[in-house]
Amino acid sequence: MRDKERTGAFAGYTQETVDFLWGIRFNNDREWFTPRKEIYQRELLQPTRALGEQVYEALCEKMPREPLLLKVSRIYRDARRLHGRGPYKDHLWFSISAPLEDWTGHPTFYFEIAPEYYSYGMGFWAPPPELMAAYRRNIEDRPEVLSKLVRRFNRQTTFTLSGPDYARAKGQVGALLQPWYDKRSVNLEHTAALDETIFSPALAQEIIAGLDELVPFYRYFSALCAAVYHTEA
Repeated sequence: MRDKERTGAFAGYTQETVDFLWGIRFNNDREWFTPRKEIYQRELLQPTRALGEQVYEALCEKMPREPLLLKVSRIYRDARRLHGRGPYKDHLWFSISAPLEDWTGHPTFYFEIAPEYYSYGMGFWAPPPELMAAYRRNIEDRPEVLSKLVRRFNRQTTFTLSGPDYARAKGQVGALLQPWYDKRSVNLEHTAALDETIFSPALAQEIIAGLDELVPFYRYFSALCAAVYHTEA
């Protein structure tokens, strides 16, 4: 499932992409954006959509039984939530996750490009407290399951574990799993400064290869969500 029709293979971003992103950061108003809307669509939106479709297809092949949905973000901010900010975002992202109305409490693959960086990985950003409580119980009762994934994760150098910790420790589970146990939410991320990589079709293969390493974590968190939400239902 996709949120748009297929746009063609990803060929790389351009210097115009980068120039537009910096431009919208420092000129965040309609007077600047409107005459450059075609540049936005051609140099930022279309290649991001093409990149998302290529990554989406690869993940669908890897997980043929997992229902997945590709979403490409809008550059327009919600007018009700500007809070003094301009009407546009200075970054664009796509996400790939289960086709749910509220995906923030479920594992989600993502890519984001901004004026000075690009980032990709898998996030589990806004899980409800009851889900994280089940996550901690799972670590306590079956530590070997996550331990196997974490040992493999600790051997790679692409992604880092991030996300806010609880203000107070919830318990002790040993050095290997403690950083994971203490998280209020989980993000496995790779962030890099914009460089020549973004101008090449090879960016798609870099992201696909990286996210492939995170598929076991996606399945781990998806199973946890299924158990918790099914029980609640």
